[in-house]
Amino acid sequence: MTADAAAWDALRLSLWVAVWATLLAIPLALWVAWLLARRDFWGKALLNAAVHLPLVLPPVVTGYLLLMAFGRNAPLGRALDAIGLQLAFHWSGAVLAAIIMGFPLMVRAMRLAIEAVDPKLEDAAATLGAPRVAVFARVTLPLILPGVLAGTVMGFAKAMGEFGATITFVANIPGQTQTLPSAIWAALQIPGGEGQAVAMVLMSSAIAVSAVLLSELLARRVAKRIAGT
Repeated sequence: MTADAAAWDALRLSLWVAVWATLLAIPLALWVAWLLARRDFWGKALLNAAVHLPLVLPPVVTGYLLLMAFGRNAPLGRALDAIGLQLAFHWSGAVLAAIIMGFPLMVRAMRLAIEAVDPKLEDAAATLGAPRVAVFARVTLPLILPGVLAGTVMGFAKAMGEFGATITFVANIPGQTQTLPSAIWAALQIPGGEGQAVAMVLMSSAIAVSAVLLSELLARRVAKRIAGT
């Protein structure tokens, strides 16, 4: 039940993909969460439905749609390939798949945190002449930071565990696109590969538990700082 070199490669790639997916998704998720929580506009229901669509679509369908949009034979895929950016069957495509699959979880956590903040606090800061960006940075963001951390951890965990959309969009190429879930699936297809699969499951579980514990610790520290204790 000892992990081999391929398992460690899959773990490193999964961490690499998850970190990039989380970092790239945070600003957009925060902006979309703020729009849904604080603004009324035409198409808000459509935006909300589009954000949550990956939660209800089978992951394989999401991966297939990504392949149709960004594959080398698709117009958009050819345009990106012309500037040296390849997504299909490349680790960068795994990042995109992880962003899309984890985005709804991040937005929901951040939106709930924003909605819990009294808008009167923001309005009071605005009446004192502070620009909206400054109000968000100095008033709203510190108050919603626990929610942002929670959304970040959920997005990271989803990216680490993403399988269906990833394997459909970027395949399962060892050393190139094989993430930890794909490696576990591949090990289970080989007679006698259960030991490797168990080792990788333990690795994945340890990372997930560590991420949750770290998030809880950071959230408590932020809450204490906000409370002034």
